[in-house]
Amino acid sequence: MKVDVIVFECREGSLLQTEAVVTQKKQKVKEQFHLFLTKKRLKATLQRNLILDAFVDLDRPTHMDELYLILRSKHSHIGHATVYRALRLFAAAGIAREFSLGDGLTRYELAGHGKRHDYLVCSDCGTVTEFDNSSIEERQLAVARSMGFTVEALKIELRGVCSRCLTQSG
Repeated sequence: MKVDVIVFECREGSLLQTEAVVTQKKQKVKEQFHLFLTKKRLKATLQRNLILDAFVDLDRPTHMDELYLILRSKHSHIGHATVYRALRLFAAAGIAREFSLGDGLTRYELAGHGKRHDYLVCSDCGTVTEFDNSSIEERQLAVARSMGFTVEALKIELRGVCSRCLTQSG
């Protein structure tokens, strides 16, 4: 019984610590965006703040239409063009990274210093899942070193069918 209490307290402590880190990250992103807006003499509108909150809370790569649908379900006054312009502003402010996976959609993710960008891309539904595997990275860097190559960026993109689509199809 005492073990259960200790395990619960550890989980609770970890959860609180994780929430604090997320809140701190969100605050830092908001500050960076508002500094950018001030420098550009732009307004920090309610819509921009709501879009920024949704983007940071999502915490994974997304495209404009997906973010628009998420926002539209809670804030019907936010338009498609407003989401598009906000995402472009986030990229200009350096808080979002814009990228494409060759499928015609421009995606956005929170910009991170030194963050690798490895993705699983479902060819059926288009879902993009970010993953991290340090042993893959170590092997890639070893190959590069052996060939006298200095790596500036790493990106892995694996295309296939996600488990949800596999379940639905069979």
